[in-house]
Amino acid sequence: MGTQEKAATQAAERKILVIDDDRVIQVTLAGWLGRHGFRVSAASTAAAGLAALAREEPDVVLLDLGLPDAGGLETLNEIHARQPQAAVIIVTAQDSLDNAIESIKRGAFHFISKPYVPEELLSLVRRAAEKRELVRETAHLRNRAELLSRRLEEAQQQLQPGCSNGVMKEVDALIRRVAPSDSNVFLIGESGVGKEVMANRIHRLSRRSDRTMIRLNCAAFPANLIEGELFGYVKGAFTGAVADFPGMIAQAEGGTLFLDEIVEMPADLQTRFLRVLQEREFRALGSTRTVQADFRLIAATNRPVADAVRDGLLRRDLYYRINTFQIEIPPLRERKEDIPALVTAFLNQFACRLGKPPPQIAPEAFARLASYDWPGNIRELQNAIEYGVVLACGGRITEKELPKELFSPTPSATPEGGTLNLDTLERNAILLALGKTSGNKKKAAQLLGIHRPTLYSKMKRHRIPP
Repeated sequence: MGTQEKAATQAAERKILVIDDDRVIQVTLAGWLGRHGFRVSAASTAAAGLAALAREEPDVVLLDLGLPDAGGLETLNEIHARQPQAAVIIVTAQDSLDNAIESIKRGAFHFISKPYVPEELLSLVRRAAEKRELVRETAHLRNRAELLSRRLEEAQQQLQPGCSNGVMKEVDALIRRVAPSDSNVFLIGESGVGKEVMANRIHRLSRRSDRTMIRLNCAAFPANLIEGELFGYVKGAFTGAVADFPGMIAQAEGGTLFLDEIVEMPADLQTRFLRVLQEREFRALGSTRTVQADFRLIAATNRPVADAVRDGLLRRDLYYRINTFQIEIPPLRERKEDIPALVTAFLNQFACRLGKPPPQIAPEAFARLASYDWPGNIRELQNAIEYGVVLACGGRITEKELPKELFSPTPSATPEGGTLNLDTLERNAILLALGKTSGNKKKAAQLLGIHRPTLYSKMKRHRIPP
């Protein structure tokens, strides 16, 4: 199909409602817009227009302000109340500045005066229809994402109470007892074990579940940016602060604040955040106004806590404040009994995303999943299942549809049977990349396949001089 034919087909799916008591204008617009592929209906009164609105569900409404049975601005309000997503273009001879301003204030897409240039109106209609289509697609994607999230959460909820691993049963029992309180929770575990999933579960089971859980990964921001992300800032607080930003603490008001990799937070910022936890108030950067802070804190780290405190990466006083309840989540290799339920959850998730039934897993492929040690934990398993679902043929995942890494020795194992420290491997990889790029951080990050802020964070964690 050619570009023009495709455009005409898309336009034909777009419906226009003309609400105007001038029959000539109705006929003219119907002919003009119809020739450009739009489907046009018309009404001569506000009442008839609102009835057509419910019946036709148009993408764009062309509304005259001078209707015989109601004011145009009141009709505009009714249109937005009944069909908020419809784009309304005011087309009127009552072209006063006050009418134009008031129309835009009440949500009109645009205001155009009679007599109008047909090509100008056509351009406006196309833009309004494209905006309506974008809103519709966004809503569809949001609904689809929410459906996927609900299905995955339902599967994970089924997994938690029924998991066969004794340690995970204890973890789940502790979460159920702790969640209804407002106590701070510190989640400990390797990368990819599901700390954020557990944080979500705690929030869902808490008294704050009707409010937002705000997430901030402290390792994802350079030291000079994380303070603004956490506390917010006012316009002009620093170079680049072109508008007010409320910050994560303010956005978590009444809800939960999840700080992942809290050990990566700069020491001076840890001191300031500790004061927030103690005083329950804070100030945005550049502001003199003190704001009350009401949130439940869940923190997490993938580093051994004792080492982080000993090495000064996590302030001892902050550790004592956030460590009211410490919950350690074991790695997947220590709870392989949970693999079947996790595989089922991920199969449903990715099959739903691709719009096809969940594939079956061949016995030999499942045996491979069960025997692998999963150094990347649940996140690595999730990626492996996504890989398999995408490549599955005939509704079946065999060993051929699994990542090749699953057929190699586990990265943490050496041929001699000893173990390699993953932190050491990562540090050496960073040093090698910096050496190859003569210290150029941007090129080193590209070579490693990570973002530059992530490289800075990892250099800080591994104590590599900048």
